[in-house]
Amino acid sequence: MLQLPNVVGHRGAAAYAPENTLESFREARRRGATWVELDVKTTRDGLPIVLHDESFARTTGVDRLAIDTDRAGLPAGVPTFEEAIACLGELGLGCNVEIKPCPGRAAETARAAVETLRRCWPAHLPAPLLSSFEDRSLAAARDRAPEYARALLLAEQVPDWHARAQAVGAIGLNVNGRRLGALWAHDIKRAGYLLGVYTINDPVEARALVAMGADCIITDAPDVILAALAT
Repeated sequence: MLQLPNVVGHRGAAAYAPENTLESFREARRRGATWVELDVKTTRDGLPIVLHDESFARTTGVDRLAIDTDRAGLPAGVPTFEEAIACLGELGLGCNVEIKPCPGRAAETARAAVETLRRCWPAHLPAPLLSSFEDRSLAAARDRAPEYARALLLAEQVPDWHARAQAVGAIGLNVNGRRLGALWAHDIKRAGYLLGVYTINDPVEARALVAMGADCIITDAPDVILAALAT
């Protein structure tokens, strides 16, 4: 089974550098992270890029949707997925790749992401983990590239969480840490899943979640949580 570190930098080290940028990945490494999480979606012409929101507005000031943008119009500072992978290879960082599709592009985005991984992922890095809130994205990733492990993302506990995880062949669940109770954590671990929690920046919360069974804390401040878990 995939071995995750106990701390993963959220969108790099988003507490210290602009999220989902090469600068943020480098900052995460400087602060002790060995893995980061990033978001992948596609432009109008199918280029996989690293961006969380549907629009570039919040992170770049360019008020335009990714789905309406071609690669030639990509705002400065927004890396392509291929550029991000090259940076991770340079830094020696593993990665949780969140498939974050534009509306209506769940399967297409997953296929573009895994095809880029197959072509570009450095052999010296551990295999990435794919995650998504979109079951269709995870199913498409499973069908196109079953060799990559998958985790279902959940904002809260839902009655069919186990069935959904099974349906996409997930090995783990990445859940909202502030919505995770001890009973749900116990059920996830008893079912044999890796348990990641996001986005936890408070040391006390991080230690409590590890005590509940969390295998991996996804955080904006990897140095803070690494220090907390080392004590």
